Amino acid sequence: MLEDYIFGIRPVLESLESGKKPEKVLIQKGLQGDNFQRLFSLIRKMNLPFQHVPVQRLNRITRRNHQGVIAYFPAIEYHSLEDLLPGIFEGGNVPLLVILDGITDVRNLGAVARSAECAGAHALVLPEKGSATVTADAIKASAGALSRIPVCKESSLLQSIAFLKECGIMILALDDKGQKSLYDQNLTNPLAVIMGSEDKGVSAAARKLSDHTTAIPMKGKIASLNVSVAAGIVLFEALRQRSKQGLT
Repeated sequence: MLEDYIFGIRPVLESLESGKKPEKVLIQKGLQGDNFQRLFSLIRKMNLPFQHVPVQRLNRITRRNHQGVIAYFPAIEYHSLEDLLPGIFEGGNVPLLVILDGITDVRNLGAVARSAECAGAHALVLPEKGSATVTADAIKASAGALSRIPVCKESSLLQSIAFLKECGIMILALDDKGQKSLYDQNLTNPLAVIMGSEDKGVSAAARKLSDHTTAIPMKGKIASLNVSVAAGIVLFEALRQRSKQGLT
């Protein structure tokens, strides 16, 4: 369950007009009327995810007068990467960002966020589609870190990677067939680490945009680590290298 929702045509419409962006909107099948058409036009204009559902599903969520519309809103306020990055540089910091590519499990999202916050990372970057969202369960799994570390939700992960490269950020994809061992990689420069899902890894398109790929050396027979464990290893290696140079 997402953290919060608003129901009713006018309350949802007013929320959208005020600039709030829901995670998704549930709409009763066959809904009609001028006010609904105005709302639906705005939903399409804002390119918001929506789903037509039977009225019984809406009734299971609330028995109050939902008027056929329920909008779920995120548990946190998302940031814009383009707005956030200049402030990191202006604060005299060497950026350390984590890009999550295809991470769909909210517990993994929360666990990665916990490692990222503890290691001093400046932000998490998620795609709008095909990714876990920040729910109450994710916040719980993060031990509250998702309420502390900025989270950017971007419409195109590939465009975000390209933007970061233009800003002088080195893009490092974690891949079990990486070009270098993690411990031979210089992590002291402005850096964004791409973490992929455990089953598919970093997408081919994101790997192609990366400046480097790196692998965590392993001696056991199991071929992969949980993504949150892998993220912790990479981030704390970055912290170790930066601490030696007085960059933290």
